[in-house]
Amino acid sequence: MQRLARRIPDLIDAFRPAEGAPPDRLMPFMRWSVRGAETPLIASGLLFTITGTLEVVTALLLGAIIDAALAAGPDAFFTTHLWLILGTLAFFIILRPACFLASAAANTLVIQPNVMPLVLSRLHRWTMGQAVQFFDNDFAGRIAQKQMQTARAITDVISEMANTVCFALASLVGAVLLLIGIDWRIALTLALWLVAYFWLIAWYMPRIRVRSKVRASTRAMVTGQVVDTITNIKTVKLFAHDAHEDRAALGAMSKFRDAVIHVGTLAAGFRGALMLLAGLLPAMLIGGTLLLWQSGSATAGDIAAAGTIAIRIAQMTGWVSHTLLGIYASIGEIEDGMRTLTPRHSVTDAPDARALEVPEGAIEFRDVEFTYGRARDGVQGVSLRIAPGERLGIVGASGAGKSTLVSLLLRLYDTEKGQILIDGQDISKVTQESLRRAISMVTQDTAMFNRSARDNLKYGLPDAPDDAMEEAARRAEAHEFVTGLEDFNNRTGYDAHLGERGVRLSGGQRQRVALARAILKNAPILVLDEATSALDSEVEAQIQGALDEVMEGKTVLAIAHRLSTIARMDRIVVLDDGRIVEEGTHEELVALGGRYAGFWHRQSGGFLDLTEAAE
Repeated sequence: MQRLARRIPDLIDAFRPAEGAPPDRLMPFMRWSVRGAETPLIASGLLFTITGTLEVVTALLLGAIIDAALAAGPDAFFTTHLWLILGTLAFFIILRPACFLASAAANTLVIQPNVMPLVLSRLHRWTMGQAVQFFDNDFAGRIAQKQMQTARAITDVISEMANTVCFALASLVGAVLLLIGIDWRIALTLALWLVAYFWLIAWYMPRIRVRSKVRASTRAMVTGQVVDTITNIKTVKLFAHDAHEDRAALGAMSKFRDAVIHVGTLAAGFRGALMLLAGLLPAMLIGGTLLLWQSGSATAGDIAAAGTIAIRIAQMTGWVSHTLLGIYASIGEIEDGMRTLTPRHSVTDAPDARALEVPEGAIEFRDVEFTYGRARDGVQGVSLRIAPGERLGIVGASGAGKSTLVSLLLRLYDTEKGQILIDGQDISKVTQESLRRAISMVTQDTAMFNRSARDNLKYGLPDAPDDAMEEAARRAEAHEFVTGLEDFNNRTGYDAHLGERGVRLSGGQRQRVALARAILKNAPILVLDEATSALDSEVEAQIQGALDEVMEGKTVLAIAHRLSTIARMDRIVVLDDGRIVEEGTHEELVALGGRYAGFWHRQSGGFLDLTEAAE
């Protein structure tokens, strides 16, 4: 039995990838979410359908036993109806429990453990494929909430459709057939009651669905607001804005509360109307069967069977109505999640995209333009060739387009005009994964994962052996402080966790970890975006040799406001308002007396004037 219980969940591959993009309409989206799991899910629904028909068989057997007992009398009943008795016992002791066990296993071992991870993994994969701009335009917490909400809602809909709707519909159809066997007029009574029952459902449920969608949206906003505050808690503390953030959170919570009340008011009216309708059913069916019995058209067993059916359906009405409320609320949440999670990817691989090959590392920008959809900002008409192994410095004031140029090289955004080529290959025609594997990048604001120092260091090359990782850490002057780490769970050294976004490290320590990642990755193209900005002069001097070593033989693009780093480059370009305005070596540009010379002469201790060049 235990072996069977372990095998049943494997009827669905809970992490099977989806085919294609998620549709933006409800039913196609639902099918996309569970495609490949249809057979086990349909089989589960059939099991609940069979279990539902057993409720009618229960009433039928009860009526047959009563009629047989009255006909045979106390003395002859057990001898003349032994097979009926044994069959009834087998039904209640063996068949009925076995069917309920099978349907329960279908729900708890097939549907519940598999549907949510199946849907969540597909939504997560699709969301991970979105361009950076998708995440820039939303709360991280809200996106995560939408993924969880949608996956849970789809699981609830499928589970309750099988567990309740299939069960209830089978019971109702069986009840109608049973009552037709008693008298068509009793069956007609139930049919009329069902018309009223389904009319109530048809009137209330679409309204509950719409209001539930609003409720889901406001709940996600609460999550987004809270996560945003917690993520930036240091800023909140530094500005003493606890009360301000509390008001913002309470505002989001107030809207959520209003939405919950809005749904609750409608749900309470629905439940009340159904309970009133449910109270009428036993009176109608039992009373009608009693009248038929009085006229000789029904037996005592028919009364018992009709009464059992009436009471069971009346009881089931409350259960079903509660479930339907949940199903329609979940549908509203699915539709709300679809709006956030189904947009097409704005940066995609070409259908015939190939892996990038970088034998030399030459980079060429051909008349490249990208302005973020605005009239200005970004880069405009940039043409630039970087030779294999050349070290290029990029200088410019804030908003000049330096980081935009790097983002376009990494294809975090697609160019609006022009081409970018690496060793003659248009990067829009190669796979994004192979492109980014060929480029190591160290940024000014390096975020860490809340994982061990080892995991963070190996992010540059996850399969690297520990000794290679430690060597990279030593070369980046990170080994000494990493070995001294200890987290709140008493994990030490490379096993210590770094906290959310690496909060337990200083800015300089985070950048040394980032440098170690780049050293470990050893990609043919290296991008340094303010890579030493958080390091003091002493540490920068210590790792300068490591930087020179890691740059050896690589094509390098370096952005820095600390011109002591830029001055060492083979060539420097100066950007202004998205265009290249100067180009040459450090000595040539200083002699030119232009913008670069102005930056250089305004330096103090190796830093640019922050009002001119901070970015």
